[in-house]
Amino acid sequence: MSDTSPTAPAPEPFRVSDGELDDLASTLAKTMAEVRRHGVILDRLGSEPDPVPAADRETDGAPEAEAADPEQADGPASVFILALGGETYVVELAALSDWVNHLLLPVYGREISTTRPWCAHWHEHPEAVARLHALWLAWQQFTDTEAGLAGPSTWHRDHLDQALVHLRAPDGPFAACTTSPTRPNHRVLAIPALEQSGVAA
Repeated sequence: MSDTSPTAPAPEPFRVSDGELDDLASTLAKTMAEVRRHGVILDRLGSEPDPVPAADRETDGAPEAEAADPEQADGPASVFILALGGETYVVELAALSDWVNHLLLPVYGREISTTRPWCAHWHEHPEAVARLHALWLAWQQFTDTEAGLAGPSTWHRDHLDQALVHLRAPDGPFAACTTSPTRPNHRVLAIPALEQSGVAA
């Protein structure tokens, strides 16, 4: 007996336009960054000691609000990377690296030159880490839907342009690093020595 059932037509392949693909990539990068930030918060909450019952507290007559150090109970008072330490810093730096390598550099990297140096080891330059992290935090804020339609423009004008001027200046943090793509170089500049004359040790 022959099979007379009609064969179903093959489904059409699903295609995404380049514009939609860019939007998806941006949304995915933002979502990954948020997931990592939530992971840091959950790790911090999981590592905090259990609260001591009120009956076991020794306040020695001091008000309860003064008995506990809020800085220790709540972790760092800032989300800025220079305020973080240990594993929290490592996790935040990894998330920042993803954003720098997969979004910032492919879109805004431009060519390396003597007037626009760059360093592939930017994460070893404290000033670069600080400036890029601040830029990333601003990006998260100004690309959020709550920032409104002018949010991305504000981020470009007030944050991106200023950060790149300082980061890639000939006398910036990468001054001793790569100035030609064919000659990679990395050197962290020494910090200025404090003058000892007239200053008590």
